[in-house]
Amino acid sequence: MSGVLLAGGAAAALFASALSTQGVSSAPDGPPEKIQISVKTVNGSGCPKGTTAVAVAADNSAFTVTYSDYLAQVGPDADPIDIRKNCQLSLGVHVPQGFTYAIAQVDYRGYGHLEKGAKGTEKASYYFQGSADTASRTHEFSGPYNDNWQTTDSTDYSALVWAPCGQDRNFNVNTELRVGAGTSPAGTTSFMAMDSTDGGVNTIYHLAWKECPSAVR
Repeated sequence: MSGVLLAGGAAAALFASALSTQGVSSAPDGPPEKIQISVKTVNGSGCPKGTTAVAVAADNSAFTVTYSDYLAQVGPDADPIDIRKNCQLSLGVHVPQGFTYAIAQVDYRGYGHLEKGAKGTEKASYYFQGSADTASRTHEFSGPYNDNWQTTDSTDYSALVWAPCGQDRNFNVNTELRVGAGTSPAGTTSFMAMDSTDGGVNTIYHLAWKECPSAVR
């Protein structure tokens, strides 16, 4: 998830050889200086210009991505292309000197209404700048469903992959929402949203920290 490791055991194995960091020591509280994260590029039907924002927690324990126009739906009033929405984010991550980090967990949240027989999917893919390898996680939902939803991608601490010390790497994440009518009654609408009108619904990327060897500082 951000020039670091990504959630999911498969991700740990995928990036282990490319991003392993030697000689680091645990630093659970993170650096005293706040990290800097910026949106370098944003593209996709789920994140039109001006509808995506990034914020970093004051204690450097996490950062959040908030969407305000991310909705996939199927029904009589929906366009055919509305069944799938996606968002490709490239995040610039600058970490204070002497520290490295990994993404330990990502929580996705939203709201869904699926008629009986309808299906919904939330998918996320992650990769680092300069790497051709991609790891993906997919979560399925089935109707009837009418409630907030949450999915979590995580990996064990011992399997985390750490960003290279002293290097800034863009972290790229591609999310997707998809809704299918399936056997739901004709004329009904089903949808899944990963957006928020009040800023209260967002994607949370939880960070783990280590100190780099003194020679890298």
